[in-house]
Amino acid sequence: MDLRQLPTPLIAIDRARVRANIQAVQALATSAGVALRPHAKTHKSPVIARWQIEAGAVGICCAKLAEAEVMAEAGIMNIRVPYPVNPANADRVRALLAAGVTLSIIVDDIEVATGWSQAIAGTGHRLDVLVKVDVGFHRCGIDSDSPRAMDIIKGVSDLGGLRFRGLLSHAGHSYSAASSHDLAQIADAEITILRTLAARAREAGVEVAELSVGSTPTARFIPLQKGVTEMRPGNYVFYDRTQVGLGATTASNCAMSVVATVVSRPVASRIVFDAGSKTLSSDAARGFGSATGYGVVYPNLDTDAPEPSIVIERLSEEHAVARAMPDCTLKPGDRVRILPNHACVVTNLADQLLLVDGLQVVDRIPVAARGRNY
Repeated sequence: MDLRQLPTPLIAIDRARVRANIQAVQALATSAGVALRPHAKTHKSPVIARWQIEAGAVGICCAKLAEAEVMAEAGIMNIRVPYPVNPANADRVRALLAAGVTLSIIVDDIEVATGWSQAIAGTGHRLDVLVKVDVGFHRCGIDSDSPRAMDIIKGVSDLGGLRFRGLLSHAGHSYSAASSHDLAQIADAEITILRTLAARAREAGVEVAELSVGSTPTARFIPLQKGVTEMRPGNYVFYDRTQVGLGATTASNCAMSVVATVVSRPVASRIVFDAGSKTLSSDAARGFGSATGYGVVYPNLDTDAPEPSIVIERLSEEHAVARAMPDCTLKPGDRVRILPNHACVVTNLADQLLLVDGLQVVDRIPVAARGRNY
């Protein structure tokens, strides 16, 4: 099969690049003496999860329990859900544990942790739990400076049915960094907060086995984050325009492309592609510069030369409307590659990923956990 002949829009994954990305970040983790547990929400595929584990990953992360259930059904048995799962889902967690899954979750509330203790105690299983720590993103996680921080950690560690593993963070504010220097400072502050809190916990008699961090933009600094035991980047498997903008990689390493067709050119300065928000997502461009638009357009499928003068200015569900120079030669029926702003969302919008070698499709990878966002 050839990308020039298949219906569009479609999602193409470059086989050589995805494999190289997996190997490169695994090598980074290994050289730093840190376990790698990739976040599977980027690819939502047991096939790709197995590639990561075969390369040396200790297991995977999943965004939600339903995603974890898909992975477990496919034989992926070491899963961490770094999301505040409510004890109302106890039946599903007990089923995963009974199936032999090594499962861990996060908590940032003692009452929620108590609910999990009550749900697991007496089942013959223990649920691994980490306390989520807010390191500056201000989403989930305990405030390390709060007088209650140690009470929560100590309280979780004392609960029956649970096995306290340690502390976990996500430096999501790294996506808003203004420079590589800012990113380095975010990574340094993250591990400083975790180390300080872990030291206080140990002084209080609490064993802290793990310090887990997770962010593709800050992954490059893992050799400097002394004390980290685990890293959880996800986007690195494909990369995207945002990661290029944040200096995490170059466009030549980005494995995901959206292949789209020109469906209209009503005036010389406007081109319309058939990949709208249902394919590209509506995520804005991010990074150190002033990038605009909804992806980078490569006007030839078989070259790596982007055309910066073509800017996708707006999306509707099925249309991507781009501004172009009048001398641009694209016309209805022509195909382009688009480097998306955010690969993780694009995956969740697709039924399958086409693994390609050049223009040739070598495999179809189902997005098995698509829509499993519950």
